[in-house]
Amino acid sequence: MLSIIIPTFNEVENIIPLIESLIRVINNFEYEIIVIDDDSPDGTSDIINNYMSKNDKVKLITRIDRSGLSSAIKEGLIFARGDYLLVLDGDGQHDPTCIRSILNEISEDHTDLVIASRFLKSSQMTGLSGKRSFGSRIANNAARISLNKNYINLTDYLSGCFCLRKKSTKSLFRKIEINGFKFLFELLSVSKGRLLVKEVPLLFKKRLYGNSKLDIAIIWDFLVSILHNFSFRILPRRAISFGLVGLSGICVQFLLVSFLTKVLLIGFYKALPFAVIGAASSNFLINNLLTFRFNKLKNLSLLFGYLKFLLVASLPIIANIGITTSFYNYVTKDTFVAQMAGIVIVYAWNYLASSSFIWNKSISN
Repeated sequence: MLSIIIPTFNEVENIIPLIESLIRVINNFEYEIIVIDDDSPDGTSDIINNYMSKNDKVKLITRIDRSGLSSAIKEGLIFARGDYLLVLDGDGQHDPTCIRSILNEISEDHTDLVIASRFLKSSQMTGLSGKRSFGSRIANNAARISLNKNYINLTDYLSGCFCLRKKSTKSLFRKIEINGFKFLFELLSVSKGRLLVKEVPLLFKKRLYGNSKLDIAIIWDFLVSILHNFSFRILPRRAISFGLVGLSGICVQFLLVSFLTKVLLIGFYKALPFAVIGAASSNFLINNLLTFRFNKLKNLSLLFGYLKFLLVASLPIIANIGITTSFYNYVTKDTFVAQMAGIVIVYAWNYLASSSFIWNKSISN
């Protein structure tokens, strides 16, 4: 039996044409099509519900207060009953004609995973701009370096179209971190080179309706995923993200100190508290946007969260200023070294306290 898992968000104009084109390809197979929709405001769930009355092989999971591509795929794979589990995006850019090639490959003995690759010589990418193609190739090269050497000959580690043999991969599903950049990349990472993987060419078409989901948060997730792999998956993903945001805060603090002392001619001692608070404010806003975005604070909650963040960070802010001032007075007059001494000491406290008291729903991940 073949289970097709399609994660969706705001694909009301794309999803039914996609389902019907899939059915034309797999009509001779025993199959089920599972759509996992993140409660799309455009009515994606409603149109699928109506379609299900015509075909009981189409199923729908509408997720309330849960979101994210990787988590939707994971939920669909766990729910699926098929021996073979095919995943593809709901935007219609993955041409279903590759499915027969995928099934031919996955049905061979010992093949665990077949990837529909955008980057094989026989693949076609009419739906990927030159800029996006260039970015995808860079991302794939970064992924190749971070993964087990057994996967070094693959061409598309970030494909959204792939098929799994359930028997040999289901034990890995629950290990996938739901906030990972791409489900396939995370699967290859946790498998540690043990899967037999093949690739088939993909026709990657233009999106006809709706907008791409690629944004700064997706790019950020990819960077975190790569660093997570390089840490041998020991460091928590959110701790890495929090640390990267902290690095940006360091830059903010240095820039503010430089501006206040060199442009406004304010003394270092007087400038430092403003710079530290400015860096803390920057960290809060960026963490809310990226690190903890699945529990993002909005409106009044954002204001109260900011006040709580300043309260939580008040002790390390005082420690930052105190240690920096002490280093400046007694160890070195180098303002860079003095500030770094104060900054390093506050990281662990800020991460643990922020996770627990501000974005407390996020600490499990």
